[in-house]
Amino acid sequence: MSFHRRKGKLILGILLPTAVLTALIACGDDLSVSVPAVTYQDLARPIEENDEQEDASLPSQEAERETAQGDLNNSEDEIVESSLSSTEDETSAEPDEITISAAGDVTLGNHKEQDYGYSFRQTYDQAQDDSYFFENVYEIFSADDMTIVNLEGPLTLSEIAREGQTYSIKGDPGYAGILTRGSVEAAGMGNNHRLDYGQQGSDDTVKALEEEGIVYAYEENVGIFEARGIGIGIISVNEVSQGAAVEKTIQEGIEKLKDLEADLILVCCHWGVEGEYYPEDYQKALGRKCIDWGADLVIGTHPHVLQGIEEYQGKYIVYSLGNFCFGANRNPADKDCMIFQQTFTFLEGEKQEEAPARVIPCQVSSVTARNDFKPTPAYGGEGQRIIDRINEYSREFGVEFDQEGYRR
Repeated sequence: MSFHRRKGKLILGILLPTAVLTALIACGDDLSVSVPAVTYQDLARPIEENDEQEDASLPSQEAERETAQGDLNNSEDEIVESSLSSTEDETSAEPDEITISAAGDVTLGNHKEQDYGYSFRQTYDQAQDDSYFFENVYEIFSADDMTIVNLEGPLTLSEIAREGQTYSIKGDPGYAGILTRGSVEAAGMGNNHRLDYGQQGSDDTVKALEEEGIVYAYEENVGIFEARGIGIGIISVNEVSQGAAVEKTIQEGIEKLKDLEADLILVCCHWGVEGEYYPEDYQKALGRKCIDWGADLVIGTHPHVLQGIEEYQGKYIVYSLGNFCFGANRNPADKDCMIFQQTFTFLEGEKQEEAPARVIPCQVSSVTARNDFKPTPAYGGEGQRIIDRINEYSREFGVEFDQEGYRR
C-alpha cells in the first residue's frame, strides 16, 4: 500500500444558495434532450481571515527597580497574576475550520465512439483555456480547503483500449491542468474506467496528477492532503467491479491512514446502479460499515444521477453526487447534480463533534440543449427544484436541507 501526500491552501470557505424526475444517463449521447434553463449567480465568497495582532510594545528599559520589601511583595503578586493571565491565553486557542467540497463524476475527455463535434475535446480546443470548465464553480472551490472529485477515465496518449469495455474514456495528460485551474486538489480514481486503457493509462494518469500536485487515491493507494496542519486522508474503491472484496481494502486503508496520523478520513465508493435514484441495500450496508470502521465521510459516485444523503452515527453518507464535468456524454438527459460541502472543526488538534453539512445544487452544463462541460450552480427556482429532489431521495434517512442548502 502506498500513499500520496500534498499540503494545501489555507483558505476558509463558505457557499451559498439555492428538485421531479428526469430520464436516464450513463455514458451514451443524446443530443435531442433539453432541460430547463439555469441562471447562474456568484454563490460563494472567501472569508477573510483577521489580521494577526502585533505583540505589545516592550516596557521601557529605563524603568527603575524597586528595592523596598513592600514593593518586592507587590511584584510577586504581579508575577502570579501575569502567569495566570498567560495560562488563560494559551488555553483559549482559536479553532481551525476545515471545509471540504465533494463533486461527482468528472471525465476529462471523450469515449472513443464519440464524434468530434460538440465533444469535450472540441470544446477544449476551442476554449484554449484550462480554466473554462470549472469557471462557474471556481469561487466555491477556491474558497474551501479541499475539493475532491471522482476522476473517471484515464489521462493518456495510449491507443490500446481495454477489450470488452462498452465506453472506453480517455483524455490527454495535459487535461490534468483543468483540475488545477479549477481549484480541485484531490481525485478519487477507484472506478470502473480507470483501466479503460490498461495499466499504461492508469500510470500515465498518476504521472499527470503528480505533475499538477493533485492528491489521488485508488484501491490500496491512499492519499493525504494537508490543510491548516490537518491531514485529510482519502480512500477510493471500485465496488462496481469488485463487490464486497472492497471491504478489506477499505479497512486496511483506514488503518493505514490512522498510522499516518490522518485527522480526517474520507472513503470514496464507486457503487450502485446507473440511472437509479435510490441506493441498493448493499450501498447502505457498506456505507455504514465504512463509518463503523472509522470513516468521517463517505462519498458515492457511479449512478450518474443524484441519490439521497444519510446521517449515520453523526456522520454523512452521500450515496451519489451525480455527474459533474462529464465529457463522456454530450447531452445527458438528467443534468442535475450537486456539490456536497462539510466543515469540520478542530480545537487544539482535536476534531469536534459538530460538522455542519450543506448541498449546493448544480447542473452539469451552463446551457440547456447540450452539455458544454461547464458545471454551473443552480439558483432560484431551479436550485430549489434540485434541493427538493435531494430531500425526496433523503427522506427515508430523515435528512432534509433548507432552501439555502443547509441541513435542517
